[in-house]
Amino acid sequence: MKFFNVLSHSSEPGVKARTGLITTDYSVIETPVFMPVGTVATVKAVKNSELEELDARIILGNTYHLYLRPGNVIMHEAGGLHKFMNWKRSLLTDSGGFQVFSLSSLKKVDEGGVRFNSHIDGSKHYFSPESVINTQRIIGSDIMMPLDECIAYPAAYKQAEKALERTTNWETKCFEVYKNTSSFYNHKQRLFCIVQGSTFNDLRKRSIEELLVNDFDGCAIGGLAVGEKNDLMYELTDYCTDFLPQNKPRYLMGVGTPVDILESVERGVDMFDCVMPTRNARHGRIFTTNGEINIKNAKYANDFRLIDDECFTYTSMNFSFAYIRHLFMAKEILGAQLASVHNIGFYLKLMRDIRTAINENRFIQFKQTFLLKYNSNKHK
Repeated sequence: MKFFNVLSHSSEPGVKARTGLITTDYSVIETPVFMPVGTVATVKAVKNSELEELDARIILGNTYHLYLRPGNVIMHEAGGLHKFMNWKRSLLTDSGGFQVFSLSSLKKVDEGGVRFNSHIDGSKHYFSPESVINTQRIIGSDIMMPLDECIAYPAAYKQAEKALERTTNWETKCFEVYKNTSSFYNHKQRLFCIVQGSTFNDLRKRSIEELLVNDFDGCAIGGLAVGEKNDLMYELTDYCTDFLPQNKPRYLMGVGTPVDILESVERGVDMFDCVMPTRNARHGRIFTTNGEINIKNAKYANDFRLIDDECFTYTSMNFSFAYIRHLFMAKEILGAQLASVHNIGFYLKLMRDIRTAINENRFIQFKQTFLLKYNSNKHK
């Protein structure tokens, strides 16, 4: 069974958008795909049954967080993350490298890995390429990510080059461990590489060339969406996809807004993840066809229209602006739940519409029409 198949390429001039299928032992995933983030074995405020109703084929877990709690012993005793959280579809786990560098304190990097203190209780830990792969073997995710060094933006060239060299070394070791070990469970696990190089084109190209010496199952673009301007992110993404293999999925990590997704699909990206749909939902920010709104705004107090009559989620088909606002103002948990379900549904519908537009060679037209409505500020 082939892991990734490209189904179609856009024939529109200058457009690198494409559709494809990723096949794991748990699900067939149509690309381009948005993957809801379930950092600690849950997509916040959303039940698994709701994700299935929305037809989410793959979600994310995070190695750093799952390693700290519930921990490897409990995860192994549970039979892996699929069984632990009763998720019957595909899982991708980030290596936790980004979280080590962004969340933990007193971290110390050496050529073997990174020492860090837990952001939860200050306890001391060490991540190496070997331990990160072994932990993900215990988690049992369908797609694993290697340990990389994600540096802050902006970065000096020498700093970015040193991090790139360390990343190549770590990811090569991850690949060796991956090839010499097997899953604890009865399903195939895949390993992607992560391209680094900060904002320097020559380092990005070098990273790709060095990593592709090994036959990783897919390629992620890391180190973006960390503070740089959007235009620079798009430019670097476009540059990277020129050198990434055509026959492997391309994953832009941690991106992003609906606009970011459209721009990146146009540049040849297949996979996306971001906490934005659920994080924004918990703060009353709801994505609609006519733009993102703040449902707490007083003007929605007596607005009895459905929140989005073009996005067919349980929330949008059943509840008004006024009711959702009431729930938030009353601090009812249901408000965050309904908003989260809707936001994820909005993102997944966007991806379905994108795939249809690519297959029909009208991606640019779809993008322009979508953005015209999305930026209309009708409900703001």
